[in-house]
Amino acid sequence: MSAPEGGEDWRADLDAVDARLLDEYQSGIPVEERPFRAVGETLGASEQEVLARIERLRDRGIVRRFGAVLNPPVIGSSTLAALNAPEDRFAEIAEIVNGYRQVNHNYRRDHDWNVWFVVTAGSRATRDRVLDEIEARTGCAVLRLPMLTDYYIDLEFPVVNADRFARESTAALPTSGTPGAERARANGAGAEDADRPTEGTEASADGAGASATRIAEDAVGGLSALEVDVLLAIQDGLPLTATPYRDVASGIDAPGREVLAAIEHLLDDECIKRIGCVVNHVRTGFDANCMVVWDVPDAELDARGTAVGALPSVTLCYHRPRRPEQDWPYNLFTMIHGRDPDAVAAEIDALAAEHLPFPHERLHSTATLKQTGARYEELVSG
Repeated sequence: MSAPEGGEDWRADLDAVDARLLDEYQSGIPVEERPFRAVGETLGASEQEVLARIERLRDRGIVRRFGAVLNPPVIGSSTLAALNAPEDRFAEIAEIVNGYRQVNHNYRRDHDWNVWFVVTAGSRATRDRVLDEIEARTGCAVLRLPMLTDYYIDLEFPVVNADRFARESTAALPTSGTPGAERARANGAGAEDADRPTEGTEASADGAGASATRIAEDAVGGLSALEVDVLLAIQDGLPLTATPYRDVASGIDAPGREVLAAIEHLLDDECIKRIGCVVNHVRTGFDANCMVVWDVPDAELDARGTAVGALPSVTLCYHRPRRPEQDWPYNLFTMIHGRDPDAVAAEIDALAAEHLPFPHERLHSTATLKQTGARYEELVSG
């Protein structure tokens, strides 16, 4: 298992109630007047105790925030992109990329394509304009890789365990009686750094909710004025108070019942993936992660993608376009989040031997250049 940050044992002083908050309430915090009272009734704790525990977990860096996780492409348009930055200009180019508010994640990876970032905007036109500007300002060609098919995306997984990989304990979660577990299975909630599906399941695989879901790059959310106001108000998290939704309503001068209804509607339409405790996976040991890109025959892509997406070691699995004119032959992306580099490497070997016997490359993240949530003002502005 990875060493704790700063030499501190992140599990120190955690008890069974803390563990349930972390593992069962990454989603499924109720959308009702006093959500933490409802959570406390499930956990056998008072409303104030639940609030105090979440605040303590946040202060220790184990929970990033309490709030909503946005689903950008349902509202606007997003894409993964990459640059081949010369080493002597790397810092300059990274600064240019990070300067765009529409860039919400940026990582250095150990590959010729060494700058990997996500652009999220209110429309495809705005997204592409940002990419064009980055290309012009850096003098580097942009590798544009929008998601075409989602097979499996889930960065919501239990962390209070000794698992090597993110999803090993998923089967042990309760299947009833726990709102967090139920919403996790219902939503397939997922990665804040991934562009996300918007339309049509076309193929299914047994287990783990893996399926082939096509992506519409030109999706628009059709949000009401109130829904826009709500998204802007909660983009950095919900208030950690006994009445968070009422407090949001007060802040935007709207009736509380209408704000609750708007959030429920945004969840139902998948504009919001989930509401809960956003866990810091690196802080909890899942820092030996690797993105693997595969050259899969097109005729086999859906079958292979759904099968691999169902594996407990795979947290992300999706189809992106090949770009042969830029020497990019890969069309299937997988992500493994693990705690031990050797175990992750061995799992990739097993993937190649048993499930994906095709040419592939392993792109390890070596530095986080930028990591923020998608800015709602960019998504709702068009």
